Amino acid sequence: MIDVRRLRLLRELDRRGTVTAVAEALAFTASAVSQQLGVLEREAGVPLLERSGRRVVLTPAGRALVAHADAVLERLELAVSELAGAREGIGGPLRIGTFPSGGPAIVPAALAELARRHPALEPMVQEIDSARVSDGLRAGELDVALVHDYDFVPASPDTAVDQVPLLEEPVYLATGGATDSAPATGPAARGDTLAELLGPWAASPWITARSGTTGHAMAVRACQAAGFQPRIRHQVNDFRTVLALAAIGQGAGFVPEMATAHAPEGVVLTRLPLFRRSKVAFRAGGGTHPAIAAFVAAARTAVGGLCMRSHACKSG
Repeated sequence: MIDVRRLRLLRELDRRGTVTAVAEALAFTASAVSQQLGVLEREAGVPLLERSGRRVVLTPAGRALVAHADAVLERLELAVSELAGAREGIGGPLRIGTFPSGGPAIVPAALAELARRHPALEPMVQEIDSARVSDGLRAGELDVALVHDYDFVPASPDTAVDQVPLLEEPVYLATGGATDSAPATGPAARGDTLAELLGPWAASPWITARSGTTGHAMAVRACQAAGFQPRIRHQVNDFRTVLALAAIGQGAGFVPEMATAHAPEGVVLTRLPLFRRSKVAFRAGGGTHPAIAAFVAAARTAVGGLCMRSHACKSG
């Protein structure tokens, strides 16, 4: 009989490529992971792994077993959801991940709605970049999470994670006074295409999110699509800081609609043909879990309130 926990390890190895990476993600020792994978091979009765330099790659039999692992683990999530639905009331801890700008804009309103409808539920919020959410869900560190992707940075497909749409909002160019190498704001940033709107700021310093984040990748790729490589001066994840720096002429940056509500005096916002899409993510098969379904409903209520105050965003 094949052990489900070992199937999870094999699936993570297929995703991460090294035993060390699997061990770090799932809080095991590397020797324990290797030992359990060895046991899994004996259970399967055929070779599942082979060495390729420092990495371990799956044999054809190993890859076939991973496909079955996805289906088995999804069925387990469905079973857990069904059992939870048989209980009376919704309660207990719910571990929620959120990208930074989702914190002030969506999370408080969603938690207030949860508290009103399900007072026995205990939400526990953790700020996390969207690029790391999938790992957190797969490892069991999170139950549900707010995630986003941008034009130019689509979400990577992951059979272990399901998503439901929440919000689509435009992205704005934030600029301020003239810098040492950029024109004054206003008339320079006109047009319909990214090249026309961003081009006047090609020589300007730029403000982006930190390297390795989806926001950073979006900024670099949008500028490249406009025909130039951005000269990045500041790397900050807080959109309020991006707006404040842009307002005093420290560079140009990108901010989504949700972040523009309290733009400081002196900042100029130019709507771009570029969008950010927010979603709720959870492990495949977990969407019917009462606590996760309750969070999805509360998040949609929160986003509905935001979009009533903005003509630019669309709730999912």
